[in-house]
Amino acid sequence: MNKPELLNLLNQVKKSKISPKDAFSLIKAPNVEDLGYAKIDCHRQLRQGVCEVIFGENKTYQQLKNILSSMVNKNFKNIIITRISKQTAKLLKTKFNITYFPQAHIAIVAKNKTIKKVGNIVIASGGTSDIPICEEAAITAETLGNKVHRLYDVGVAGIHRLLSNQHILQKARVIIAVAGMEGALPSVIGGIVSCPIIAVPTSIGYGANFNGISALLSMLNSCSSGISVVNIDNGFGAGYIANRINKMESIT
Repeated sequence: MNKPELLNLLNQVKKSKISPKDAFSLIKAPNVEDLGYAKIDCHRQLRQGVCEVIFGENKTYQQLKNILSSMVNKNFKNIIITRISKQTAKLLKTKFNITYFPQAHIAIVAKNKTIKKVGNIVIASGGTSDIPICEEAAITAETLGNKVHRLYDVGVAGIHRLLSNQHILQKARVIIAVAGMEGALPSVIGGIVSCPIIAVPTSIGYGANFNGISALLSMLNSCSSGISVVNIDNGFGAGYIANRINKMESIT
């Protein structure tokens, strides 16, 4: 059930065409469209404010086409497809209104260009090689309606690059710190700001980096408070969580 359908149902209750009890049963009932290879959660937007996000990796063009057709027919907006190749996005563009971001490997279908962006999420990267993961987080957060400030290549190997941007960090409502190698960036930022930090370990680094495991363990063992850690290279997860934190009401 999408938003127009819910509003129509509530209007029927208002006009006494359906009882509140029956309306509640309809809303409570699972609303899943089974395509055989995919079960589309049609109630996700009602529960969480955002429609189901599609993980594009390893899905065929035909599978993505059918999933998108179902979601577009239900009038879903800002449908996010993560980890999708440029070639697949190009094929889908012949059927759907798609905006593709090649660096982030993200496609947005039925993009809402008028969405109001609020708050302040700062995304900081340890190095330039981490930018694709940063962009995955940034595009996710922006699509969900957040203001994003990018602060790239401010790793601890040149700490002055980070410290010279303290005025930007101090104004953030939430910070996403993305780093590979030894993954020290979130700990350093955690010592100079008071807002929540989402640490994203990346698989960038030499052999003993173990494809991001060393950065992951460093971030999990950070001595700075207020840091949470997502999985290796999970820019999308960081952007999604940052969206929720950014839109929380201030505690007074």
